[in-house]
Amino acid sequence: MPSRTGNREAGAGAGDADAVAAALRAMTAGAAAGSRRAASRIGDAADAAGLIDIAYGTVDTPIGALLVAVSRRGLMRVAFEEEIDDTVIELSDDTSLRVMGSARGTDEVRREIEDYFGGRRRSFDVAVDWTELHGFTRKVLRETTRIPFGMVLTYRQVAGRAGNSRAMRAAGNALHANPVPIVVPCHRVIRTGGGLGGYGGRLDRKEALLRMEGALR
Repeated sequence: MPSRTGNREAGAGAGDADAVAAALRAMTAGAAAGSRRAASRIGDAADAAGLIDIAYGTVDTPIGALLVAVSRRGLMRVAFEEEIDDTVIELSDDTSLRVMGSARGTDEVRREIEDYFGGRRRSFDVAVDWTELHGFTRKVLRETTRIPFGMVLTYRQVAGRAGNSRAMRAAGNALHANPVPIVVPCHRVIRTGGGLGGYGGRLDRKEALLRMEGALR
């Protein structure tokens, strides 16, 4: 039968191991947080010196974290939570561009998104970088920016405003591939019969956004 002393020693040993493990976890978390803060300071300094071509940052929202990426021309990407890592890799793949995380470089759009979800803003003032969008896709997305808060249009209506009311499928494809959702409010486009239609960021988010804006009850 094990002695009480042995039990106490075993218990103490297990407690010490748990304490060491907890301390290591705390140190790792602290190091990671410190690394992120250092990276952010470097990014902000680089942005202030004009050394960044694309700055990115994240903002917490009721529908999950969003990544925003801003070029010298304006907002070029809004990515949903599950897309963040892949989006950063995608942006960084072009070795001719200097891509870096920067709170300073993304402050304006992050603040506007926070105001939108906080009920303090119904439209966005931040510039959008349209340079990677062309033809009918660009027309569709530009028309989409004109849909007011709390209102919806059908795919046919948006296609018509972009120049071809019969190109509903092409309009739907353009909206599904929208690189800057929320700011270019593709969630405000629905099916002719009243159904939600598709949404690149998941239908539950589209529904949540329309309910928040009062367009869906």
